[in-house]
Amino acid sequence: MFATSLDYAGCVHSANSPALGAKALALSATANLARSFGQEALFERANRPLMRLAEMQPVTAAWWRERRKQAGEFHYLALGDSTAQGIGASTPGRSYVGQLADRIEAQLGAPIAVTNLGVSGAPTRLCVRDQLPRAEKVLAKHTPDLVTLAIGANDIAEWNPVAFHRNLNTILDVLPSETIVSELPCFHLPWNDRKVIEANGMVHAIAEARGLAVVPLYEATRRRGLTGIFTEFAEDAFHPNDRGYEIWADTFWPLVQNRVEESVARIAE
Repeated sequence: MFATSLDYAGCVHSANSPALGAKALALSATANLARSFGQEALFERANRPLMRLAEMQPVTAAWWRERRKQAGEFHYLALGDSTAQGIGASTPGRSYVGQLADRIEAQLGAPIAVTNLGVSGAPTRLCVRDQLPRAEKVLAKHTPDLVTLAIGANDIAEWNPVAFHRNLNTILDVLPSETIVSELPCFHLPWNDRKVIEANGMVHAIAEARGLAVVPLYEATRRRGLTGIFTEFAEDAFHPNDRGYEIWADTFWPLVQNRVEESVARIAE
């Protein structure tokens, strides 16, 4: 979900860290201080959790490319950022996309096809540039049974409401009319949440004008409070862990389950 960058000391940190980002900032500060005093062992130890998750990005991308080879009558197409990929989870299959796929398979009693186009660190601008052309190729062949879009958290660091509005419209102009669109999650920081609330207002306005369902992810993550902050994030302190992604999947599920039931009903007819 959140973009990372490499600072002058070589330490990975979050560009939009939520409240628990204090942990990430503390790790980064410790690493920087250790390097300043020539304490390379301490630098490596403090920096390790942040680097470890950054290094997951090519691994998760490869995992989803391999997952795409599995066939199934039901097809799920996902667009998004690192949360779609599953950065921070114990395995990419424990991202919210993976957990939703598991639930769909359990409900249908059969394997499903999944095309996960999510790219770690992607804002809406890069979703338009990179994911949308690939989605158009998929849609040119057939309409998936389920499409989800969860994008925008990486726009918050350099918030441009005009660009966000334009990009989201561009994306949803291409995706099917049954697409499920997610709100941005709660960042737990007032100065970022003001931007998130503005972004979510646009998500609702743009999606609802098209008759699209919106996942109430902001409230679902906000109400987790301190419990969520201390137990539902990965060691980098800004990506969800398995439990955090389960909260996401729980929030998506009622709308996704409706799509699954509609698909089953169409087949029965």
